[in-house]
Amino acid sequence: MEATQHLSESSESNQSNDQSVSNRSLNRSRRVAEKERRKNEADDPIVLAMNYFSNVKAGTPMVGNDALEGNLVVVEKVAYSAGLPPNAISVMLEFAMSLRMGASLCPRVLKCLIPATVVPHEAVVRAIVWLGVSKIPVNTQVLFIKWVLTMFDQIDAKDQLRAIYGFIFSYVTDENLCPFICHLLYLLTTKESVRVFRVRKLLNLQTKLGKQPFLLHLLSLYKVFCPELVALSIPSKIKLGFRNHNSPWKSALAFVQKKNSVLIAPNHGVTLTIKDQSKLRKRKHHHLEVPPLSCALNNESRTEFPQSRKLVPLTQLRSFAALLENIHRIELPTQMGSLLSTSVALHYLDCVQEESALLRLNFWLGYALQEEFFCRDGDSMDNSDEALQFLNKLLSAQQFLQEGFCSSEAFLYKFLSVWDGGLMRPQILGLLSSIPVVPSSKMERLLLEPLKQLYFTSSPFFKCGLLECLNGMLRNWLTWHSVFALEDDLDISISSHTSVHMTLSGFKDSVLLLVQFVGHLASVGLQLESCHSLLLNFILDFYETVCDMFLKYGFPLIVIPPPGVFYPALLATDPVSVDRLAYVMHRYKVNLTFAKEQSKVTEAFHIRFLNLSDFNHYVVDMVNFLWNGKTFQSGANVRVDEGLLQRSKVPQCSASFNFVHHPAFMSHAITFHLKCWPERKELDLSSIMHVKPWNWYLQYLYSQGYDGLKLFCHTNTNGRQRLEGKKDLQL
Repeated sequence: MEATQHLSESSESNQSNDQSVSNRSLNRSRRVAEKERRKNEADDPIVLAMNYFSNVKAGTPMVGNDALEGNLVVVEKVAYSAGLPPNAISVMLEFAMSLRMGASLCPRVLKCLIPATVVPHEAVVRAIVWLGVSKIPVNTQVLFIKWVLTMFDQIDAKDQLRAIYGFIFSYVTDENLCPFICHLLYLLTTKESVRVFRVRKLLNLQTKLGKQPFLLHLLSLYKVFCPELVALSIPSKIKLGFRNHNSPWKSALAFVQKKNSVLIAPNHGVTLTIKDQSKLRKRKHHHLEVPPLSCALNNESRTEFPQSRKLVPLTQLRSFAALLENIHRIELPTQMGSLLSTSVALHYLDCVQEESALLRLNFWLGYALQEEFFCRDGDSMDNSDEALQFLNKLLSAQQFLQEGFCSSEAFLYKFLSVWDGGLMRPQILGLLSSIPVVPSSKMERLLLEPLKQLYFTSSPFFKCGLLECLNGMLRNWLTWHSVFALEDDLDISISSHTSVHMTLSGFKDSVLLLVQFVGHLASVGLQLESCHSLLLNFILDFYETVCDMFLKYGFPLIVIPPPGVFYPALLATDPVSVDRLAYVMHRYKVNLTFAKEQSKVTEAFHIRFLNLSDFNHYVVDMVNFLWNGKTFQSGANVRVDEGLLQRSKVPQCSASFNFVHHPAFMSHAITFHLKCWPERKELDLSSIMHVKPWNWYLQYLYSQGYDGLKLFCHTNTNGRQRLEGKKDLQL
């Protein structure tokens, strides 16, 4: 027993000795590594330079100072090649803004402040405070504010900057700094920042300086947060307020970003990357690049949400569930165009409906579209890949949100007047279908007249595309009506920060004008294109939407197609068009019947007798043509001179457009005849008109997929009986 205990104690002692040796070895390795690191840092020129600039005394002469020049060259070399680390940014910014070696050196230092990853917010706050302490020249102050604006996305936190909002606001009275200070305030403003005295100060500045765009944009943001404090009427279209300044840091920051492979947006404005100049057109498209959704945090800090921070950057959210968890503490990116690039950001716009975010996004979009399509410097507009990608991204975002942006709407109204119908046609028509309801008083000038000119001077395929666009526009309008219709009026949201209140009668006038406009285009287009089959099918697509406006969308209006659409479809040479027309007429009857029943219960819906009369005429003619064989007889709505019919030498003219002899169904009639009477050597289509073959023939047509004809015949005919008048419709 004692021997066993001795062996156990000996084993434990050996294990303890081995562990002690291992710990000593590990500690020695750490000491060696730390010693090596310190030695490398001591030999690192950038570390020596930081030590120099952090310890240099105020008043040290600059002229003839070789140490200053050597260390500054080292800093510039590192900054332009790999970027400065955060601690170096803090040291150099403190050195420059404190004017330790005079004011002349400050611009040179500011121009080399290119961050490798992030900019410490404490350093920016201290530098802003130095504006009120040091006697910094005005030009240098402007340069510093430009640097802050350019590096805004790289600042690791904005809370302390918002905490000194009032201090920053005090500089708006400086005419030289005012445009840049307003831009910075625009980026920092929250609802808590809006105060009466600040609104009053901006209004006084506007009285002094005039209606400057940068003041109007800041006031418009104030009005979004607190409309009761800003009584000023903000114009719906404001000239570009904040210029996309050609700062000296853009190209260097883009180079550092590419080299370090860090997704940091190089500018708060529209410009993102610097491309090979040899591949650029004369008119650059930098403003069309959609910035990636990014923030200034490095990859390691993105793994977990900083629970201690009040706001969570939208860039850190990777799923809709994460968005819902942090929905009330989201920090938006400075580059609002980046919201178009991810579904999470679009979900945020759709769910939260933050007016300030949409205001800033519309400002960015308006600038990008204006610069690309209207500021051309004489260049010809071509289908550049960049412009196509931008419009596709915008179109995808609008389809995701199921509504258009007001800036794209304003762009389209302006662009239609100069559009040739060919430039980026799918994208322009796609955006056009998403525009909100246009008041009828403005629709002719803004929308209908430009489209009419394009339609009548274009190919059949453009006509088809435009009709599809207008059909989508009508569906969107009707959907908005079904969602936003109220008891007394209609409230249709054009965007999150503006809305138009339109009465039901005003909305009805706009829809009626659109439907009548398409009816006019369709009638004339079929004449110009000789009843083109593809064009006719797009027209019938539109009227499939129109015929169900009452039942499908609850819209109290029924508009019957004009004769220039109905009769070409009835006499079409392809059976699909006739079948679709039959389905449209069937749906019209269902809607009219239900509407008449509703009108007996309530007076909210009224059927125009003209519409009902036109519908009855169409149904009578359709039954006479296809069923009764009374095409051109007296009493029909379609009349042809008897002498002309005789000169045509067509036997039995009145039966030329029934189901058997109609050009669209002639091939089916011949096939049916051959199947029923294969032994006959002569073709006698009139034999199909007998009772039993007629019923068999109808079943044969229905079996070919002509459901529209089946529905129309079952609701408007009774066996072999002929429909003789409107009274049989019972409407």
